[in-house]
Amino acid sequence: MRLIIPVAGRGTRLRPHTLLHPKPLLNVAGKPIIAHILDGLPLEYVENIVLVINPDGQRIKKFVEEYTGRETHAVVQREPLGLGHAIYMAERWLYDDVLIILGDTIVEADIEKEIKNKVDFLGVKEVKDPRRFGVAVLDGEGKIYELEEKPEYPKSSLALVGLYYITHAEKLREALFTIIKDNIRTRGEYQLTDALSILLKQGWRPKPLFIDGWYDCGKIDALLETNKILLSKNIRTYNFPTALIIPPVYIGKNVSIEYAIVGPYVTINDNAVVENAIIKNTIVNEGAYIKNFILDGSLIGMNATIQDTPIRLNIADYSELVMEGGGSSK
Repeated sequence: MRLIIPVAGRGTRLRPHTLLHPKPLLNVAGKPIIAHILDGLPLEYVENIVLVINPDGQRIKKFVEEYTGRETHAVVQREPLGLGHAIYMAERWLYDDVLIILGDTIVEADIEKEIKNKVDFLGVKEVKDPRRFGVAVLDGEGKIYELEEKPEYPKSSLALVGLYYITHAEKLREALFTIIKDNIRTRGEYQLTDALSILLKQGWRPKPLFIDGWYDCGKIDALLETNKILLSKNIRTYNFPTALIIPPVYIGKNVSIEYAIVGPYVTINDNAVVENAIIKNTIVNEGAYIKNFILDGSLIGMNATIQDTPIRLNIADYSELVMEGGGSSK
């Protein structure tokens, strides 16, 4: 089986953090987003790992190789022409069975069972407002027979979650070639759903795989909510003599916490320092320094320095905010 993960997006909704770091490498609940994704996959069935990256995405390839210990291939999508175009960039690997999963969304499901049985599936989850998603429509036998891309009047409430398993991927390759050759676009882009719709018209009927958990990491608020959910699934205990730690939290290696209240729903990554502070519902990245501060609902970048005033923050790497006697921030 080939595993294809498109990670070419620029993550503009997570700026300024994605100006310095690819979105899949942003930390949530103690490890990068893409690490959570890989942990949920049956990698023992995977022969080839293929990433679709943008021209600046080599760091993602390096991380995946180090994390999995597996050789990882990367193809470059130079223009953001849509998910269908991104998958077509990996056309060399579109044969036999292929698993495709988006690189910015964490899902929980029994993927291994369906792969062992060689059953084609699309991951779906029922949502309140399907107009924001690709939507799957089921036939009388409970199989998928139609897809809609962000429909104004949805025929179903089953949203596609970005998880696709296809046992004869050469047919998908042909369908992708067709939409690009004939310039078939939806909302200005080559959509994977349009290529899959061609297969459906040819009689392909994949199973809907209902997802247990679907966690978005595309915006600051969504990333913090995902951090909250994932921390709640793995309660850890920590002992810092002069600090009150309120679970669930994740605290990395070589972290110093003194005279502080930390938690709930806080991730503090390696080598960070917290002194005389109150922090909740926040991600503090590696090497950050926080003193005399109250943080809630914040995302703090690597090696950022923050002290001496309470505020809600979205601070990227190496930023500094020091408010003393009417001082300024930078």
